[in-house]
Amino acid sequence: MIYWILKYTIGTLIRLIWVRKVTGIENIPKKGSFIICANHSSYFDFFTLIAVCPRRIYFLAGEVFFKKWQWSWLVKSTKQIRVDRDSKDKSESINKAIEYLKEDRLIGIFPEGTRSHDGTLQKFYNGAARIAIQTKAPIIPVGISGAFEIMSRFDKYPKLKKCNIKIGENISLNNDENNEEQLTELIRNKINFLLN
Repeated sequence: MIYWILKYTIGTLIRLIWVRKVTGIENIPKKGSFIICANHSSYFDFFTLIAVCPRRIYFLAGEVFFKKWQWSWLVKSTKQIRVDRDSKDKSESINKAIEYLKEDRLIGIFPEGTRSHDGTLQKFYNGAARIAIQTKAPIIPVGISGAFEIMSRFDKYPKLKKCNIKIGENISLNNDENNEEQLTELIRNKINFLLN
């Protein structure tokens, strides 16, 4: 309930003020398990995806959001998935994501792991590929351009600028596909293409 209230209040405001254009929305299926993978250059990435996506997204979110009082109530009440970025063992987060996908939910992952320092695409981690290979859930690549200029990791307040969101065609996995590195590189290339 809280998720949808926020989507249709704050999300509507964000779309009106900060989102210029959304393309490829038809690439988000109305039902079924899917993994949204997007680049990450701003706090606004979360909010813009929630604002434009017709389905509920369950994000893998860093533990910092679960510790800070201004964020913890939000991520907990909307059942986001906690990721301890300092721990080498991410099995708890991965298992929770797999559980959600088995329930035909839509999960969101930023494969860079944290916000870019300069707005450019950074190294991708293998978590999204690992989850996709284990579940065979198709991946929806998304490129968000302009969010860094709205609010970079160094800004305290958002600027009145616009971002564009491009949603690519689904990446479907073959039953015998099990190479995390190759799939991670493919996801990165697809998102990089959407940003150009």
